[in-house]
Amino acid sequence: MALGSNTKFYETPNHPFQGERIADEANLLSRYGLKNKEELWRAQSELRGYRREARKLLGSAGEHDTEAEEFLARLKRYGTLNEQDTLDDVLSLDVTDVLERRLQTVVYRKGYANTPEQARQFIVHGHITLDGQRVTRPSMKVEAGVESTLGFDENSSLADELHPERAEAQE
Repeated sequence: MALGSNTKFYETPNHPFQGERIADEANLLSRYGLKNKEELWRAQSELRGYRREARKLLGSAGEHDTEAEEFLARLKRYGTLNEQDTLDDVLSLDVTDVLERRLQTVVYRKGYANTPEQARQFIVHGHITLDGQRVTRPSMKVEAGVESTLGFDENSSLADELHPERAEAQE
């Protein structure tokens, strides 16, 4: 499926004007430096898909053991689940568990940027590499195994440890 197609990768809320939900969304947007609510709704839809898959696999226990193992392995590879977690734990996941695996959040949590917004800017401007490759998508999900290969691009001005923005982030 082409990204330019008419398919949306998220669902909007059923009731657009609920004060508590709007306040919760605004909090998450600022905490994770998301550009707009669409990015949050996309993460919520991804989580909804995980839960739907887990319920389906739990309902047909025994029939789809290999499917369940592959599903759990995928979530563990991305670091969404811990090694000892089971299908039941998928149902207790929160949207923050999905948002924590975004490249933008990982760059911020690793201390490469002072704020989530700055992390987004560093990524979009091509200053960040993952596994030796320049990455420019802040929404990319980072696998736990390649998280340690995160760094500044060698051709970036931020690769210099004396760069003013970098000095602030290290403090």
